[in-house]
Amino acid sequence: MSLESVAAADRFVDLAGLLESCEVDGFHADFLSWGHYRPEYWRNYWHTHSFHEVCLAYSGEGRFNNGSAEYDVQPGAVFLARPGDVHEIESSHSSPLGIAFWGFTFRPAAPRPGVDRRPADLSGWWSGLTRPDGPVMSDRAGSLPSLITALAAEAAAPVAGYSTALGALGATLVLETARAFALDEDLAVEPVRRDRGPLVVEAMQRHLRDNLSRPITVRDVAAAAHLSERHAERLFTQQTGASIMSTLRRLRLELAAQLLLDPALTVTEVAKACGYSDVRPFSTAFRRKYGRTPGDHRRAGGTEFVQNDTRT
Repeated sequence: MSLESVAAADRFVDLAGLLESCEVDGFHADFLSWGHYRPEYWRNYWHTHSFHEVCLAYSGEGRFNNGSAEYDVQPGAVFLARPGDVHEIESSHSSPLGIAFWGFTFRPAAPRPGVDRRPADLSGWWSGLTRPDGPVMSDRAGSLPSLITALAAEAAAPVAGYSTALGALGATLVLETARAFALDEDLAVEPVRRDRGPLVVEAMQRHLRDNLSRPITVRDVAAAAHLSERHAERLFTQQTGASIMSTLRRLRLELAAQLLLDPALTVTEVAKACGYSDVRPFSTAFRRKYGRTPGDHRRAGGTEFVQNDTRT
């Protein structure tokens, strides 16, 4: 989303009464104001708040005075008045300033039994709000335009689930607001190392389980994981110690052993449910794995199967 989308998000003000509070990463926020100023000349004279007030400029020019410091405001600028900051904002006459703004309190949430809370004095994304001497002007709008636009859209036409959607968007708004004013060292984390192998193999296994009654080839499984057949087979074998097709056969026969215990299903129906078009190859495969026919397994109620598995 661009700053142009924020210009059209005037229903941002309708969040009043719809989104009142949220919790994010051990902190609680109460939303106290929502606003959207069109690009017309305006000025709010020196004043202060007991909460954080944040503005995003989407068009025009202006000036933000905070204490003795003066800042020029351009489109894309995010500026912050912390609780107690005496400040004023003035739009340019020749190029009027358009802004969206939001105000909220920010404090550590009350701890719940058995849940550790993050100490507020440690550095992290929240330091952008908790550092009393931190920056008050930022050019790191990040996803704020998208969030403002999404929040305005939800507020304009609430439908079922709006409170959950607004709560999630509001929490992200607080998070992204703090990130905009946090120092680089406060945002730094240990490098995140991702091993996609287990997740991709899990997705392939899920595809097998979801399609046991259908014809499946290595090509189908590889396509589901967006891999080449060779890469999929190699990765699958490395992670599981078995090939894709041998795993498919095992899963089908394990399912068959369960379905055979349902007297309402014929052996033919069980075979088809497990991907076998004919009873004969199904019976051969079942006997090869479990040492008895599907009929014998059904008559024994699965008891011998359980005992044999226990011994192995």
